[in-house]
Order: sequence, then C-alpha cells, then structure tokens
Amino acid sequence: MTAEATPSRISRESSAAVELTVNGRGLRITGDPMRRLSDVLRDDLGLTGTKVGCEAGDCGACTIRMDGRQVESCLVPLAQTAGSTVTTIEGLAHGDAWGRDGAPRVTFDLQAAFLRHGAAQCGICTPGMLMAADALLRENPRADAQAIRDGIGGVLCRCTGYVKIVEAIAAARDERLAGAVSGSPAATLRVPAGAAVGARLPKVDGLARVLGTARYGADHRPDDILAVRAVRSPHARARFEIGDLAAFRTSHPGIVDVLTAGDVPGQNRYGIYPTGKDQPALADGHVRHRGEAVLALVGDEQTIAAIDDRDVPIEWHPEEPLRTIEQALAPGAPQLHEASPGNILIEGRLATGDIELALADGAVTAEVDVQTTHVEHAYIEPEAGVARRVGDRIELTVSTQTPYMDRDEVALILGLPPTSVRIIPTACGGGFGGKLDLGVHPLIAIAAWRTGRPCRAVWTRPESMAASPKRHPARIHATASADAEGRLKGFRFHGDFDTGAYASWGPTVANRVPVHAMGPYGWDAVLATTRAVYTDNPPAGAFRGFGVPQASIAHEALMDDLAAQLGQDPLELRLANAIRAGDRTPSGQRLAASAGLGACLEALRPHWQALRAGARAHNERTDTADGRGARQGVGIGAMWYGIGNTALANPSTIEMGVTRDGRVVLLCGAVDIGQGASTVLVQISSDALGVAAGDVDLVSGDTDRTADAGKSSASRQTFVSGNAARLAGEELRRQILALAEVEDGTIDVQPERAGRPARIEVTDAAGRVATIELAELADVPVTDAETSCVLAGRGTFDPDTTPLDRDGQGVPYQSYAFGAQIALVEVDPGLGTVKVRKIVAAHDVGRAINPTQVEGQIHGGIAQGLGMALMEAYVPGRTENLHDYLIPTAGDMPEIECILVEDPEPSGPYGAKGVGEPALIPTAPAILGGIRDAVGVRITELPATPDRVRAAILDLGR
Repeated sequence: MTAEATPSRISRESSAAVELTVNGRGLRITGDPMRRLSDVLRDDLGLTGTKVGCEAGDCGACTIRMDGRQVESCLVPLAQTAGSTVTTIEGLAHGDAWGRDGAPRVTFDLQAAFLRHGAAQCGICTPGMLMAADALLRENPRADAQAIRDGIGGVLCRCTGYVKIVEAIAAARDERLAGAVSGSPAATLRVPAGAAVGARLPKVDGLARVLGTARYGADHRPDDILAVRAVRSPHARARFEIGDLAAFRTSHPGIVDVLTAGDVPGQNRYGIYPTGKDQPALADGHVRHRGEAVLALVGDEQTIAAIDDRDVPIEWHPEEPLRTIEQALAPGAPQLHEASPGNILIEGRLATGDIELALADGAVTAEVDVQTTHVEHAYIEPEAGVARRVGDRIELTVSTQTPYMDRDEVALILGLPPTSVRIIPTACGGGFGGKLDLGVHPLIAIAAWRTGRPCRAVWTRPESMAASPKRHPARIHATASADAEGRLKGFRFHGDFDTGAYASWGPTVANRVPVHAMGPYGWDAVLATTRAVYTDNPPAGAFRGFGVPQASIAHEALMDDLAAQLGQDPLELRLANAIRAGDRTPSGQRLAASAGLGACLEALRPHWQALRAGARAHNERTDTADGRGARQGVGIGAMWYGIGNTALANPSTIEMGVTRDGRVVLLCGAVDIGQGASTVLVQISSDALGVAAGDVDLVSGDTDRTADAGKSSASRQTFVSGNAARLAGEELRRQILALAEVEDGTIDVQPERAGRPARIEVTDAAGRVATIELAELADVPVTDAETSCVLAGRGTFDPDTTPLDRDGQGVPYQSYAFGAQIALVEVDPGLGTVKVRKIVAAHDVGRAINPTQVEGQIHGGIAQGLGMALMEAYVPGRTENLHDYLIPTAGDMPEIECILVEDPEPSGPYGAKGVGEPALIPTAPAILGGIRDAVGVRITELPATPDRVRAAILDLGR
C-alpha cells in the first residue's frame, strides 16, 4: 500500500512521481527528480533524525541505509530512489523493538550500546554513525576494531574522538553474536539515592540523541515560515554602496523584505564585552573580512535560495586587506577601528620577580618561536534557528552555548529591554566556543520583528566557515632558563594573537594567556605579555582553551629544550618543578589544594618509560634494516587551566523544586553542548537532595524558564553550576526536613498514584516516617511560570576571585585543572608523514562526577589537539568546506588510555572541577615532542604537515 507524501514547499517546476519504501512504509513522492533525498526525508516526510552538515558528502551526518548499503542522502537525487528501500534513524530505532504501549523501545543493540558507552555527546553525528554501524554489522557481523573504524570512516565526529563509538559498536556486535537482548536502557539510570556522583550514568538527554528525536536548530520549521539569507562580502576589505533595491525586489516577487544596516531597529553594534561592541549586524558601507554580512534577503525559500549574490545591486570598492599580524602592526598600516590605535585591541601582562636577573642566572637558556594558524571549530551542526514575534516580544529558538548573553545582545540590536527577548536553546550540535558568538540571531530577529512572521535561517557549510569565529592565530616568542640542577629560573613570553576583524573574545585570550603562559611550573621570575591585534581576517573568538593551547606549545618546547641541555629526563624535569598545593602561582595566588600535576606525571612515568624503551627498540631495528624506515618517538605535554572567567564575576543560579503532583524538577539554565552538563548537574543535585537521579526531571536552558547559569565555556559548568545545583539541592533538602520535623532522614518523593495524592515521606534513623502532603502546600515562586512548585531551593555560586593589577597579580581563578599526556608517534623521514600510535592521558579532575563522560571529554580533546598539531589550517576563501579543511576521522585516531587522577577540590561540588578544555591543551605539545624525539626536528609552525616535517628534516641534514 502506498501513501502520498506532502509535496515539498521548495520543489521546483519540473516534477516526477517516485515510488519507494521508507522505514517499511510504501510512499509515492512527487517533486523535482533532482532534489536531494536528505531534503525529501527532512522537509517532506518530517524525518529530521537524518541530519545535514555539509550537503557535499563530506561529513556523513545524513547517512542512511538504502537497499542495504550506507549512503549519504545529501548526494542521492530523488529520482535515484525509485523502487528503493530506505531506512533512516527513525526506522532503525523502531525496527521490531516496540513496547506494549506502542512506543519505540530500544533493546541492547546499537542505540542502547551508544547510550551506555557514552558514544553520543552532542548527538548531531549520532544518527549517521548508527546507520553506518548498522550497515557495517549487517554486512560484516564479526567486524573487528579496524573494520569498525573503516566502516564509520565516512562519518565525521567532532566531539568524541571516536573511541566510545568504536567501543559501543563492538559491544553491540558481541551482543548480536551472542543472541542477547537486554531491556530498555532507561533502567541504567536507576542508581540508589545518594549514589549518583561517581556513577557511570548515561546522559539524561541521550535517549533522544540515539533515537534521532532530539531537535537541533535546523529541525525547527514552523508553518508560514520566511527564509532569511545573508548576502556576504566576497572581499576581505572593501567599501560598498547598495543600489536600487526597489527594482531588485520587483524582479524577485518572492522577496518579502531586504534588510540593510539602516533597518537595524536598535544598536547596529554588538560584542562580548560592554566596551568591545564593534561588530555590526549588517555592515554599514565598509566590510572588514570576507564573509561579512552586508544585507539580508527575506522571503520564500525557493526564491531566496535561487538568487545569485552577484545579482544583488551592490557596488564594491575593494581595498588592500591586512591579512597578517605583521601587516596590521606595520608603521603606517590602515587603522581598522578608530578606538584601537595601531590596530591593537588590548594588551595583557603578568610580571613577577626580576626577569632579567633570573634569565642571566640560568646555567642553561632556551628560546623558541611558535606560529599557529586559524583553526575552524568544524562542529557538524552549522548555525541555525527560528525567530518569532509574539506581541511586543521576540522569541528565538537557536543553537547556542549562551542563552542569556544572546538575549542581551539581541535586545541591544532590536532596541528592546532584555525581558522582551526569549532565547529557547535547541539541542546543540557541537560548539567548542564557536557558538558563544551570535550567528543567525541578529538577522532572523530583525526579520521576524519587521514582518511579524516566523523567520528561519540555516547557514550552509561554506557560509558557516566563512562567517563564524576561529581559533586565534598566534605569533609567540619565549625564553626560559634553569640552573644546573634543573630548577627553573626565568620565563619571558610575548604573544601576538590575531583577533580578526572584530573583538569577539580577543580580550579574554589576551588576559587568560599571560596567567598560563609559563605552564604549570614554579619560576623565580616571569614576564608574560600579549596583544590582541585587529586584521581583516574572520573574527577570532573562543575555541576550547582561549589561547592557552597556543601558549602551551611554546612552554612545553622550552621544557624539552632545557631538559636536553641539562641531560635530564623531560618527565622528571617537569615533575621536579610542578606547581603543588601550598605553592604560589606566578600571579601571586597560593594554591591551597587540588594541584594534581605531580600525581598525573607519576601516573604516566611507567607508561613513559615503557613507550620510550619500545621506541628505541623499534628505531634500532629500523637502523639495522636499511635506515630508511619509519622512526618512533615519544613526547610529553603538561598543562594547567583556570576554571571559569579570568578575574571576573562568574555566577550561576539554579533552582530545584517539588511540584504539586510530586515531581522533582531541576530548573537549569546551563546549556549542554555535548559535554554532559545536564547529566552532571542532575547527578550532583539529586545527591544533594537525597533522591535517585532517575527521579529528577530536567528543565534546561530557556531564558523564560530558568535562571541564568552562565555560558557553557571556560570548563565552568561542572564547577560553577555544579556548586549552584548542589546548593539548590541542599536548600530543598533542608526545607523538606524542616517540614518533616526531623534532623536527618531519607527522602522519598511520591507522585500522584491511583486514589492517593502526591506526598513526600521522610524516614528518620529510628525508622519513623513523617508524611508531607503536597496538596496542602501553597505554590512558591520559581523562574519557570509553567512549573507549579510547592517547595523550591535556589542555589547561586560565584567563584572567589579578585581583579588583577597591572602586573597580573591577584586571584584569577578559584580552581585549576591539571594534566599531562604522552604521545607515541611514528614519522616517515622520507615522506614527512606523522602517525600518532598511542596517547596516554592523565588528568586531575578533582572528582569524576561521571567517569564515562570525563573519558569522553578527554578523547574528544585529544582528537582536536591532534588535528591542531598535524592537519588543521583554515585559509579564508580556500578551506571553507570539510573536504579541503581536514579534521581527524576514526582512522586518524590513536589508541588512547585515560588515567583519571582525583585530587579533590574543596570548593568544588563533591570535589569536582572541569576537564573540557584541559583535555585538548597538552596534546599538540606531546605530539610535537614525539616528532622531535623520533627525527630530531622541532616543528614550531603549525600544523606539522608532511611538507613542513620533511623540509625540517632536510634542513637538519644540511
């Protein structure tokens, strides 16, 4: 039996009828025969579990099964599907696994394995991964680890590092081979009250991700929608005039509105800092980078998609751009922003001790110059969202890391009070800092405000890569000295960071780097200075580490150089000089506790010794053979990282309540971008209250429903929002115990049941039970007007920091993460190619609230650090797609061993601190150290591509 699919709203004039079967249902679809199957599935059939990340066959997010094979649906025209059988994630989720109530149930197979093993982080690639894995195991039921990596090689993941994905597929393979089927994975959420912290619970939002039902920015498509598309500058620097828009609109009847800078209702400038709002929503006669939005087209999707930017009446007057830091700082260089003489946005500084004396006193001295380039976030979900005008308010449903900052910036642009703006975060398909800046927000908000209709924008992959912020390119010079025994003396550092056309997070980078520039070691004297420099490159914003990964390459290279000159073991030199509890940092802060670098290095020592011995043996065999084989080397990198904002207020507020019908709710404004914040905060709050984690319902993110928990960045959510969640749970517990008139006891919140109203039963140590009837309590106010709470606790936490003086002295962070990694690499001297064989990572996380998620963050950080070290280089206008811009695939990943060091942070929730950014920082230094150990060359211009490695080897031989 066939059913008619709704014709596409954007089908073209030519049409054909195609019959096929989708998820077991016969369909007859009429439309343009050349339409992408991915669009048909999503727009016509509502199967939004199939994701679109590139529309070029590069990312694999749209992978489905077609006639038993995995295919990328964005490359399949509708005509090619005639007579085919198609299965999407929705069909895989259902299959023959149906519960008695008719709802989909997941047996312990692929989806349950992904959930249990933490294989889905942000979840945007998960449907594609599952479909690829399903096709693989159908074809090769006994696939080994290498076959699994090959089978998912066409699907990119930016979050997980692929390790948990391979583990999950292998687990499902073994279950299939054994014929075992387990029940719903929801059962794994059931741990006893008080036992959530430290448990390997699956993500509380994970089921929707493995079923394909989680809704991301592009999955929201209300009726009566208008499309919004920016027309962007093809020039890095230019003046322009806009011509006759009336005639242009007449020639394109589907256009409803054309937005220019003059149409911005409020302030046409936004930015992260109150004093750094220099970026226009729409350029006003002058563009400062390629891809900057000049005007916006608003209208029906078919019309908007068909317009060529060259047909828009814009007259361009290109000017010579400032593409490098050197050009921007050169005498007589054009001034890019009037408020920043010399194109210097801001300078940072940290100084302690007599640097000249300390350097002169050293028995050995080392110097290094480091150069890094733009790095693209490459989240698999491009920017997307919908805006609606609701009376005198505006609502944006968008992919974001920071709903409250978005709210305030949109209010500024529209000229509204912040209370008139609502931000509703969607599931976020990766962020890594890139979705801290506004993306689609300004233009869809202006369009919806003016037209009164819902307005939607979805950036293409090239658009996202042209317009979104990048990691700051850096030019660094550093010098360090040590005495004859290996005691570190002086460290001098200067770094220039290319902040691009607009400020974005440049001030954060310039101020965070000096605090961290010397690494996690004790020095007699330090002088660290930085500058954030304007250029005509895309804005450089936040990217997992705020400049610290660039700085770590310099300080770890110097540690290796000093060790070589002293004839000391590189690990032992680091261990002897590691900052420990009781020491003062270069900013003058005394670390009272939780400084676990020493423990991390000690945990790595046996691995270090074994890998170095193995590499020596390998190289001896190579030398004995013909001397031309691949050589192995082992490198090490260590790091520290301050948790949260640098010397600034950093508060988070979270509420926890009990509803009249007996539900426990956590009202949490912290956005989960894949790092697992939602799960961690449920674990913390449930233990604080004394109920099972599975009994807590989560309300997340919405600025109308939750208090401000701050941005999801700076590795802050576990520490800062975790403390707020703990305080909220403890306050709610105190209220319940007071009502029960007991000092302590077990709390059992019982929802409404047949014939019995909702209640709380509290059992004291003697076994006496006190009952609180919830119907008898009055409502109490919480941020969420939709949730009727009769009891509520509210927790607010702001780390104890102080402002820094002009020399960077003060308390920039309350807590620091520490870690170290060692990398075994293999270098082909003839080709310059580098293969990372193994990484052992030891990280002091304070307390692992959820060890599975902590490991997943470490794996993902290593993958991004590997990409930064060996392959990732963004060039505006040249690498604006995912087949020219390379990120690691499953086949690029080494074996990874994680060692979790738990040195509890007394001020952290149950001793915890962050790991999201720390996981990335030591990876590139360790890999670069491994290259040097293998072939004797130090690569200081990243990435270490084969041509650079080969050239360095040739230079060494001359």
